[in-house]
Amino acid sequence: MRTIIWTLNVLAALALPPQAAPHQHAPAAGQEAPLEHREWQTMVPELGEASPQVSILRVDPKTQATQLLIRIPKQMHVPMHWHSANETHTVIKGTFVFEHEGQRHELGPGGFNYLPARLHHQAWASDDALVFITVDGGWDVNWLQGPPSKSDLGQWPSSH
Repeated sequence: MRTIIWTLNVLAALALPPQAAPHQHAPAAGQEAPLEHREWQTMVPELGEASPQVSILRVDPKTQATQLLIRIPKQMHVPMHWHSANETHTVIKGTFVFEHEGQRHELGPGGFNYLPARLHHQAWASDDALVFITVDGGWDVNWLQGPPSKSDLGQWPSSH
């Protein structure tokens, strides 16, 4: 049930009204989106104010390539998942630890990674974290065992 609710919230975020979804402009048009004017959608309603939030910046009308921001107000673990398209992360604020293929990589502001499509990965985010994500196609999230829950709040990876 949590997976269904989370997926519906992501789909709702992708269907934002025109003022919040710049992708509805002609592809050649310039676009501006000050952070303080972005529309944010709650991703996991059962987490309340601790829920990550998403702001879809742009979706290419031809390829569905997507640029988005995710902000995470409280330290949390993002459980193992994968995406149908290639994905990059650029950390804007806070710290993220990404784990894939048995390796962990800690990224602070300005840190960047690339994850190919279908690569299983998980992440941990510090309090008040913000990440910019680009996806080569439509953005989806395929959870291996469900989206974040209350037990994921306050989690940080132990060192190995």
